[in-house]
Amino acid sequence: MPDVFTKQKRSEVMSLIRGTGNKDTELKLISIFRAYNIRGWRRRFPLTGKPDFVFPRARVAVFVDGCFWHGCHLHCRMPKSRVNFWVLKIAKNKDRDRRVNKILKLDGWGIVRVWEHSLRDPVKVADRIQTVLAPRVRKE
Repeated sequence: MPDVFTKQKRSEVMSLIRGTGNKDTELKLISIFRAYNIRGWRRRFPLTGKPDFVFPRARVAVFVDGCFWHGCHLHCRMPKSRVNFWVLKIAKNKDRDRRVNKILKLDGWGIVRVWEHSLRDPVKVADRIQTVLAPRVRKE
């Protein structure tokens, strides 16, 4: 099916999509943090890869990956048009994710990547984050 918008209008529409404050991902994870009393997180923390959440004391970075944009093998469905563009775009996103993970791990950071679809199971997400945080929290 051809696009219903002109190229200029499509560009304008796509430019309005923001990477932060997304209700399906970041805001949902905030509600999980609050419901399971997970504390110590910060947003917009200046760190390589721009993690969605950072636990500075524990040195843990949390990324919430959208199923489409990060190429989830369960839910990413390629658009029918401009297939080459989208395949390359998602491949670059996945490559960037791997590079960022490697850089942060070499610098001593723990990393948690949460898929958008996994947010449907808050207990599992909270347990996974608490499991990574527990041994890294410094006792004072």
